[in-house]
Amino acid sequence: MIVFCGYANLDVVGRVPRFPRPDERLHASAVEHLPGGMAANAAVAAARAGAQAAFAGVVGADPLSDRFLAELSADGVDPSWTDRSAFLSTAIVLVDALGRRSVISEDDALGAAHVSAVADRLTAAGRNMLYLDGYRAAEIAAAVRPALTLAVDLDGCDDRDVALEAVRHAGHVVVGRRRLEGMLDVPERRWATLAAVSGTVLVVTDGPRGWTLCAPDGATVSGAALAVEVVDDTGAGDCFTGTYLAGVEAGLSLTAAATRAGIAASLSCTVPGARGAPAPSAVDAVVAPPITAVPGNSTP
Repeated sequence: MIVFCGYANLDVVGRVPRFPRPDERLHASAVEHLPGGMAANAAVAAARAGAQAAFAGVVGADPLSDRFLAELSADGVDPSWTDRSAFLSTAIVLVDALGRRSVISEDDALGAAHVSAVADRLTAAGRNMLYLDGYRAAEIAAAVRPALTLAVDLDGCDDRDVALEAVRHAGHVVVGRRRLEGMLDVPERRWATLAAVSGTVLVVTDGPRGWTLCAPDGATVSGAALAVEVVDDTGAGDCFTGTYLAGVEAGLSLTAAATRAGIAASLSCTVPGARGAPAPSAVDAVVAPPITAVPGNSTP
């Protein structure tokens, strides 16, 4: 089992011809209310990829939360780890004509105490992988247990010191290239060093340019994204992370897990909404893009 601890959102999605300027009013072609949230989206992607996935966020006891958890359950995700003592947060998502999105997120009620309780329950259940989203990076120390493998998606973490501390605790880290090089000030030439020093598998995503994986032993491998017609790229990173972790849990090589994740994330952009993760058969039908190992390194 992989337990996904982090955001649950109700996404209010406005589809607009372009992003508005200050003081401008635009007509949306559609306004939809869709399930979202980094951890919940990743859990759905993992479940669709064949993993046993559970969601451990914080929502409320209201009808909207009931619907949110029912939709997770319908996608094969176990919602029983969820704390229902608070509220379901809302995200406002604008998607333009090119499929790009802009997101305003509301903070939720998930804190260190909940993270620690989930880690204790997961350890007691004899399971060994816990995912945290980047908004929970500051609480990752509360999840450290000898028997647990921690995975973190650093999207949402805006504090360099917190992010680097999270990297030191995690067994798997997924992070966007712009965030890694910009906010964290880790240029490409230092990616492999960061993975080796921290002992983590570092997976750097770069949108339509693909991904790069750096293993702790210094091996580095890159894969291309698929060329697709983008309808909506909301949740593509969550799809990548969930699919990648499902592959790791299934015993695939790191390269195979990342390759499948890259294909799934690309395909997820061809449909609207944050939960466009495809079925494994759709990934199987795609010829894997070329994978390039850095000369002098083994392939993980």
